[in-house]
Amino acid sequence: MPLVVRLERDAPPARTDALETAARAVLVLLSDERAVGAGEWAPVVHAWQDSRIRKVVRRARGAEWRRAAALPGITVTGREAEVRVFPPVPLDGWPKDLARLQVSGTELDDPGAPAEPADGVPVLWLSPALEMSAGKAMAQAGHGAQLAWWGLAAAERESWRAAGFPLAVRTAEPAAWAALTTGGLPVVRDAGFTEIPSGSCTVVADHPALRGSTLPSAG
Repeated sequence: MPLVVRLERDAPPARTDALETAARAVLVLLSDERAVGAGEWAPVVHAWQDSRIRKVVRRARGAEWRRAAALPGITVTGREAEVRVFPPVPLDGWPKDLARLQVSGTELDDPGAPAEPADGVPVLWLSPALEMSAGKAMAQAGHGAQLAWWGLAAAERESWRAAGFPLAVRTAEPAAWAALTTGGLPVVRDAGFTEIPSGSCTVVADHPALRGSTLPSAG
């Protein structure tokens, strides 16, 4: 699944805003009418979900962003971040306007420590032990959001969608990480294609409706 973050030279988004917007973009596409039932994107989405749910984040600015925005997909906006998500496509079949975009070295910073998540908001907890570029972390947050979506009942999905997919992305405290990864919540395990070793636990998807469930981990 391609995702493109808008990264203008003079106005980059904050890191946490970009991560949260990427996660929300994945949910928006998965719940879009074109991606379900008899929708035009449904066959490729279903085929992709039946295999490894790989996501690749690239960056664009100026004319690059405008060309990417003209391709079939959905743009999701955060506080300042803009992320466009596209229906899944094999890497060797990407449109040239996406394939030419840079994939590595996407670095973003937060101007200050993110606030505590509001009560009841789903949280995607990042591993405190792993160093990831912003692009890598955006992809991992997207995986976590997708695992949470898969774990919800239909009514819970609809409630989340109707609310606009509120969520937070935060780095877990080291002392809490072991409990998070063994508490029955969805866990993202990286495939090891880039940056970090295969099998690394990168994200725990802590949706209130999933607490107490027994769910498999996935990568």
